Amino acid sequence: MKRKIIIIISLFTIIFFRLLYINFCDKSKYRELLLQKTDKYVYGESAPRGRILDCNGNVLVDNVGIKTVYYIKPKNITVNEELRIASELANLLSVSISNNDKVLKKYWLLLNNNGENLISKDEYELYNLRKITSEELLLFKYQRITNEMLDEFSDFDKKVATIYDLMNKGYSYDKKLIIKNIDDSEYSKIVDKNILGITTELTWERIYNYGDVLKDIFGTVGSIPEENKIEYLKNGYELNDVVGLSYLEYQYEDYLKGEKDLYKVNSDNTLTLVKKGNKGNDLVLSIDIDAQLYLEKLIKENILNAKKNKNTIFFSELYSIVGNPNTGEIIAMSGQKLIDEEKEMFRNVNTNLINTSYTVGSVVKMATLSTGYKYGVVDIDTKMRDGCVKLYQVPLKCSYKDLGNINDLTSISKSSNYYQFKIAIGITENAYKYNMKLNSQKSDFDKFRNMFEEYGLGAITGIDLPNESIGIIGSIYSSDLLLNLSIGQYDTYTPIELFQYVNTIASKGVRRSPQLMKKISGNNSVLVDNLYQVMSVVELNNKYLERLKSAMHLACSNGTARGYINAKFNGAGKTGTSETFIDTNNDNIMDTKTISNAFVGFAPYDNPKYSVVVLAPNLYVSKEEEYIKVPITRYISRDITNFLFENH
Repeated sequence: MKRKIIIIISLFTIIFFRLLYINFCDKSKYRELLLQKTDKYVYGESAPRGRILDCNGNVLVDNVGIKTVYYIKPKNITVNEELRIASELANLLSVSISNNDKVLKKYWLLLNNNGENLISKDEYELYNLRKITSEELLLFKYQRITNEMLDEFSDFDKKVATIYDLMNKGYSYDKKLIIKNIDDSEYSKIVDKNILGITTELTWERIYNYGDVLKDIFGTVGSIPEENKIEYLKNGYELNDVVGLSYLEYQYEDYLKGEKDLYKVNSDNTLTLVKKGNKGNDLVLSIDIDAQLYLEKLIKENILNAKKNKNTIFFSELYSIVGNPNTGEIIAMSGQKLIDEEKEMFRNVNTNLINTSYTVGSVVKMATLSTGYKYGVVDIDTKMRDGCVKLYQVPLKCSYKDLGNINDLTSISKSSNYYQFKIAIGITENAYKYNMKLNSQKSDFDKFRNMFEEYGLGAITGIDLPNESIGIIGSIYSSDLLLNLSIGQYDTYTPIELFQYVNTIASKGVRRSPQLMKKISGNNSVLVDNLYQVMSVVELNNKYLERLKSAMHLACSNGTARGYINAKFNGAGKTGTSETFIDTNNDNIMDTKTISNAFVGFAPYDNPKYSVVVLAPNLYVSKEEEYIKVPITRYISRDITNFLFENH
């Protein structure tokens, strides 16, 4: 018992002397901590976001300083003093007049004894008896201020009312935005006047040094969306902050956002700078702006030339991506839609490259051949005689012409449908017989789709942009559709999927995510360097992967892709032609068959440096009369690869 008493006394003694020490020795330290907890701090309006540059250091997206006027409410300022300030500003600034009745009525009350004469004695008596509230009295006043009363205000009066309203929005210690983007003359007048509570600052807005080029891919900035405000507040944002809302601005918000100046609110409501802000970090892209400008020009010119053909009535858009197949870097990407042929006006539809899918046709045949290799249906140099396939209750299905004797290489270079159909039949573990019932199952489709996904077809590519789509994966299973799947006539794919697909072939089965970010730099140092993320590796023997490249090389040197890449660059590629039905009169009935063209390729074939994808949906109408094929994908592929090899 005695020991317990001694322990208790010792504890109280320690606590007592600790309290004495805090009170006399650490008092100033803890007082400062307490003040920090109770002091008010505010941030400056904005800090410049990081720039967006191309791979050569050309500034694509920058910031421009906007001259801005703010009001910071001085302590104990009166209404009359604020009205005087508003009047001074009205004489100096070109502020748009508010037509908001509530703003004008509030100002009328300030000038007319708070509208006391608008309330009857009986109403005041009811108010004093607490039978009506102060809010109800104010509502009576607003209701009794007539339009005739407000009509007595001059434009200058309305200007003062507008400014006064802006001066009194939000919390008393907040900086109130009065006007931004004023001219130099107004700015200097405001500075010279040194009006009580009025400050001038530069705020920052985005400018695009190349106009609309890639503007939709850069994305937008703006106020925090209502549905995301809680998340942003948790991450240290203020509700009036400007944030990245879409695409690259959104994707790299954490790096691009600037750090705002931090001010302490003094007891007299003046501000003291506590911490100087910093501009955001720079985002350096793999985009080469010269290649980008050339590609856009090339696409627009070729669309206009193609439209001179009668059967291109439903053709209006075209897509292309070029890049480095070894890293996944995108050098240039463009989607253009013709919106006025007579005026030669186009709209950027670059975002369709990642979120809109198309039927792409025979460009998928390397993935189909891979499926045949994987399941032992065909092997290197498996030969057969090209022809047609006839399944039960399915029309005859053939290549576009009789291609004679073919093997795995020539099935790609000559683009045989028959060879791919035989692979599809073999996947079901059946031997082909004329008019046979194939009875294909979902598992047969899965074998194809799993193989396709290893190349990036029908899968998320991992590009560093939000809102990526994987296209449409067909949900109906039939023998006819299985054969269609094998030649790219069933599932749909996005252009960025085609880009990843051809890169995976070029890099011997290594599937990397397409990338726009090359690096992020700040304070003269590299903060983040692109690591070129590997998504997966194709599960196929290397001899087969080399065989695919050889087949594509043969297609460019002596097959359907001849002329798509200049012969001196030793390219490899594959063409694709697909049939699509479209609704031409908006009655929800697909009434017209169109032909789409595609091309995927890379060069040099034995040591790939560049890859290219071109896709022209609904290029021409499929009909016997006036049948004119437009080789637009060949022109674009050839010219953009020429540009890359000659300028890089």
